[in-house]
Amino acid sequence: VQLQASGGGFVQAGGSLRLSCATSESITGIQVMGWYRQAPGNQRELVAEVTLTSGDSPNYAEFVKGRFTISRDKAKNTLFLQMNSLKPEDTALYYCNMYGITEGVRKFFDVWGQGTLVTVSS
Repeated sequence: VQLQASGGGFVQAGGSLRLSCATSESITGIQVMGWYRQAPGNQRELVAEVTLTSGDSPNYAEFVKGRFTISRDKAKNTLFLQMNSLKPEDTALYYCNMYGITEGVRKFFDVWGQGTLVTVSS
């Protein structure tokens, strides 16, 4: 299974972008899907995640609360990140991730997308 992230781009401060992350095939046993980001010289950090085993309960990093919204299309198993009021410090490569345990065989999986670049100008 692969994750394909898209939606990044160049935007001015205060603008908005919507990221999407699609799975290449149907998979069961996903426990959490989330978005991470990594700016040059920094470590990768969690932006937001949803816990599927808790009814898509969201969790946000403090620095995006009130500005970003994570959601999921359950039918297509596609993850979204609506980013509003973007700031220059939001500039980073954004990655989507999912992990869980496959049903039946009970094997752990942890899958990363390729990243999509978000650039916010001041």
